[in-house]
Order: sequence, then structure tokens, then C-alpha cells
Amino acid sequence: MSGHRQNGAGAVGVGAPLEIACDESGSDGENLTGGNTDVFAHAGVRVSVTAAADAVREIRDRIRSPAEEYKANHLLREKHRAVLEWLLAPGGPIHGRARVHLTEKAFFVVDRVVALLLEDPAEAVVLFRTGRRAFGADGWTEFLQAANELLRVRGGGQTGASVALFLGTVDGLRRAHAGTQAALVLERLAARPDRAEAYRARLTEGSAVRIPVLNPLLPAIISTAAYWSAGGRPVRLVHDRQNLLTPERIAWIEESARRDGIALEEVRLVVAREDPRVQLADFLAGIARKVASDELNGHGDPALTVLLRPYVDPASVWGDARSAAVLGLDIPDPSAHAAG
Repeated sequence: MSGHRQNGAGAVGVGAPLEIACDESGSDGENLTGGNTDVFAHAGVRVSVTAAADAVREIRDRIRSPAEEYKANHLLREKHRAVLEWLLAPGGPIHGRARVHLTEKAFFVVDRVVALLLEDPAEAVVLFRTGRRAFGADGWTEFLQAANELLRVRGGGQTGASVALFLGTVDGLRRAHAGTQAALVLERLAARPDRAEAYRARLTEGSAVRIPVLNPLLPAIISTAAYWSAGGRPVRLVHDRQNLLTPERIAWIEESARRDGIALEEVRLVVAREDPRVQLADFLAGIARKVASDELNGHGDPALTVLLRPYVDPASVWGDARSAAVLGLDIPDPSAHAAG
């Protein structure tokens, strides 16, 4: 998975903390292969409360919808295209003061299962870039669903069932498509049933901290903190309330970030409608998710993609080469990795 920019292990932030308002779009929990969206977006905005309130008021004045709470969908309607372009364009209220971290969900599943079993990110890129072509659409979907099932925390049960499903799927695909790059990666995955069984056993026994490896929100928050704390400046994230963000998980985020040398001072939860900065982050996350998803699926809007590119975090988790290039993401080329 794309790495975080680090300030150095044990780095201590200097200066007053930057307060970054955050929100997300496209959350399907741990269901990354059968959910409603194929892209997850997490936005961070650095503006004052006053400036954010002015921007939200301007958006309401321009759109003039009777809705009590505005969402990104209001801005994405064709009749409000001018308002959307104004929000993102140079000279707009968030230009140069916002970033959005994108996650391509299918790649995230591949990245996480390879990290668990092989600890080699290059293998994840190879498998993702070659798997669909090698296995066909149905075979690729079968693999993604089996990997998703293996990694889901859920209640922690069904240890044997999820491991057996995954290993059986891997074995069938690698035999049916022997000799392909993707099958070679599957052979290495099949050789590590011990790691798959140990992972599920930890969940069953309740000995593991309940940090869902398949939910992209937690790593996205850490990457957001890493971006804004570059150079050692401490940051405080003001985040919309989420059921996932329990006190235990917030503590894990803060501890993980500090362990990576990221000067994250605090993650504080607020009600989005009560903080206009978070509302702007919500707009950006929803817009970015839709624009990036359209690009991923081959029917992007070139003008909106150009406007979005300055906001996209280079540490985004993305596997598709064509859309990555259009979105301005620099990701590894699997042809440079010798599989086998």
C-alpha cells in the first residue's frame, strides 16, 4: 500500500498545531467487493471557521435549494456545474488549502491480502494489474470476494470456512491459469496457509485489537495527518462522527501515526452540520469520489478531472494505471517487477 510521508521516528512537532477538518465519501465498511461504490475518498480542508461559513453560504446562495443540509450531490448536478467549478478552481475557497486521499477499493483488497500473506507490495501490483486479464472477469471477481471474506473482521467467527474458501479459490485459479504472472503470485499466496489461519484464529480468540484491515478510513486518516504534518508541524484533525471511530480506534490511529513519526496531536469528532469546515470537506470528498470513479470506469469528465488533480494526495491507494495517470498519481509499473 502507498506509504506515508514520515517526519522521522519519534519526531516532535513544532509550532501551533494546524487544525484540519475531515470527512469521507464512499464508505461501505469492510464490504469492498459488493458495496455501492468502487472508490473511497477522504478529504482534509485547512480553512478558518469564518472562511468556511462564508463559502458554504455562497454555495447555498448560488444553488438555492430548500434542502436543510447540502451534500456533494447538489454540486454534482449539471445545472450547478458553475458552482462546482468555482469551488475547485484556482482562486476558489479551498484551492491550495485542501487534499483528498483516494482508495480504489478492489486494489485495496488485493494490497491487504498480499500484505498479510507475503508482505511484498510489489506482488500486489503485479496481481492486480494482471489478474483480471488472466482469470477473466468472473474469476477475478471470485478471487476478490474470497479475499474480502478472508480479511473481514465481522464477529471474528467462521475461521475455517473463510480460510478454506480463500485457499480453494486460489488453488482453482492458479491451476486453471498456470503460467501466467497472476498465477505465479497465487502460488506464493497458497504457500502461506499458516498466516491466513493465524489471522482468523486471532479474531476468533478475541486476542487481536479490533482494527478492521479492510476499512480504508483508518489508513486514510493517517495519510491525511502525514500530508499536513510534513516538516514536523503538529496537526489536529477535526472529523465528522463515524461509528467506526470508537475511542479505542482513535487511540490506535494516534499511536500508529506517532510511531511512524507523524506529528498527529489529536483526532476530535464533531457533528458535520455544526462545523462548516467539515461541510466543505464533505463536499470535496463526495466530488472527488464521483470524479475518480468516473475516470476509473472510463467515462470521466476531462474538465472536472483537471480541476480535481491539484487536490489528489499522491499517497492515494490506487492500482489502475490508466486512471492513475489521468488523476496525477505516480504508481509502480508491474512490468518492472520480475514475478517468479
